[in-house]
Amino acid sequence: MIHSPLRLGPVRLRNRIVFAAHLTNFAVEGLPTERHIAYYAERAAGGAGLVITEEHSVHPADRPYEKVIRGSDPAVLPAYRRLTAAVHERGAAVFAQLNHNGGQSSGMYSRQPVAAPSPVADPMFREVPYELSPAGIAELVATYAEVAARCVEGGFDGVEIQCSQASLLRQFLSPLTNLRTDGYGGPLTHRVRIVAEVAAAVRAAVGPDRAVGVRLCGDEGLPGGVALAEAVETARLLDRAGNIDYVNTTIGVATATLRMVEPPMSVPAGYALPVASAIRQAVRIPVVGVGRFTDLDAAGRAIADGHCDLVGIVRGQIAEPALAGGKPTRRCVACNQECAGRVGLNRSLGCVVNPLAGREGIVLAAPVTSRNVLVIGGGPAGLQAAAAAAERGHRVVLIEKERWTGGQLALAATAPGRAELAEITRMLQEACDRSGVEVRTGVVASSYFIRRERPDVVMLATGSRPSRPGWAGTHPGVVDVRDVLDGTAKPAGSVLVYDELGFHQGSSVAELLAARGCAVELMTPAMVVAQDLGLTLDVELFHRRAFAAGIRFRTDRVIVGSSGGPAGIMLDVLHHTVGSTARVRHDWVVCAVPPEPADELWHELRDSGVPVRRVGDCVAPRRADAAIREGFAAGTAVR
Repeated sequence: MIHSPLRLGPVRLRNRIVFAAHLTNFAVEGLPTERHIAYYAERAAGGAGLVITEEHSVHPADRPYEKVIRGSDPAVLPAYRRLTAAVHERGAAVFAQLNHNGGQSSGMYSRQPVAAPSPVADPMFREVPYELSPAGIAELVATYAEVAARCVEGGFDGVEIQCSQASLLRQFLSPLTNLRTDGYGGPLTHRVRIVAEVAAAVRAAVGPDRAVGVRLCGDEGLPGGVALAEAVETARLLDRAGNIDYVNTTIGVATATLRMVEPPMSVPAGYALPVASAIRQAVRIPVVGVGRFTDLDAAGRAIADGHCDLVGIVRGQIAEPALAGGKPTRRCVACNQECAGRVGLNRSLGCVVNPLAGREGIVLAAPVTSRNVLVIGGGPAGLQAAAAAAERGHRVVLIEKERWTGGQLALAATAPGRAELAEITRMLQEACDRSGVEVRTGVVASSYFIRRERPDVVMLATGSRPSRPGWAGTHPGVVDVRDVLDGTAKPAGSVLVYDELGFHQGSSVAELLAARGCAVELMTPAMVVAQDLGLTLDVELFHRRAFAAGIRFRTDRVIVGSSGGPAGIMLDVLHHTVGSTARVRHDWVVCAVPPEPADELWHELRDSGVPVRRVGDCVAPRRADAAIREGFAAGTAVR
């Protein structure tokens, strides 16, 4: 059923799979770029029925972030035409999402105050907006219509009006941000008024041959905010007005409850379907359901079970552009590192499992001759390097000292809530199998072994090893997080997890130990425990689980010395923000500290005349995205 056609008003879709709107940060000076065109065209070529572009700002004063597409600028038209033509050539329909971010914005770029229904500061941006006057509302409605008409001129098949996670229109709908007492505030019928006016103006601007939709937030996840019953009634009112052809859904807002919009790995597929299901029962038009769908089976069941008429799949199609075509080789694991995480840092979107996401326009040069390639190390960098080289016709042998492949990813996947990381290893191993890589496990590399193999090219992907802090001495009760995960160490009693990394290493091991009955304290030199989990939207859920598990937090602390004996480990701890030092005792200390590169072979081989290249952690220890990206680059560069 997911591959059956469907009409959204006047627009016929070849299937029910939607590549829904999401931020890419590809725009330059407010204009769509060739990166946008290649990116969307690739998902259309992969089989998506509908591509909805990221938001187009409808007003010159709305510049919530540097790389927003400024739909209000007529200069966007040439790029619009190239983008829509590219998507149409590959068989998909393409809509533009229209938006004004309102109070969920900043005056940093525009140098102007931000507008909102009422002067209520957003909890993230913390700028007090000015209240839109009735004349300002009329102007805003007109700008939506103007940009919608421009989209039609640019070849779009329809437009989607955002009233969801980061939207001035949602702020009008929400009692938390709309405190007005005029005809645009108070009861829901008044709060919906501006959305209805925008929909009517947009419909008049685009005419009968283009589709118009709205994207509604079904639950803000905030006390006193929009909840499901109001979202359902909003959809019903807009449907009755007759100006929209479909309703797209979401859950959460892009500041206070962003984790609900782009949920991390610990959230199950289909989590947001109750919103789509309830709205679908109330309206006569098609409804798009969302909810961390990463494969077509789950998405197809959502349609077959009557929850929705179409399914929005974003991260799944970022990871695998061919997902809609039914022949995926990659799968999103919801790590959020390169999509939500990079975009949140004002960088262009990427993907851990797909090194070409956001770089679809790159043309790889064909190899000149087939080479004998030896890859040392079967972690993510080595597996990706081997697969990429073999896919281009080279003869590749990969050796791994352990009896299994996957390196640190395989180990990390054993931690609570991180099991989907094993999917990355599986996908990379399958890529090696498909391309004919000879994988030998349980083999230890040496310079003698490498010379005996007589490879044309050697790639070192030997990874990293734990480093021991200087304060730890030789005390056996001080261990690394890897020692806990692989079972080498079995801490018990009072355990301090000392975290200098701020990511999943320390937090996941703390949860693991708490589940085993340890009394766990998580200490960090940073101001926030597990601070980098904020980038991947894991931090709030982790803090809740940690609280429930009784894990204690201690911030702004640095271990500067230790002494030990039969009574445990005494630690000298500096509270660096105030300069005081205290002594604390624990039975064990588990360290999540920066590792060091395992680069001995590199030093042996670099002056030996053997052509050798390093990739991944043996260059510099980083995260999985860097290892996979470097492995891909190295494998495709073999000539």
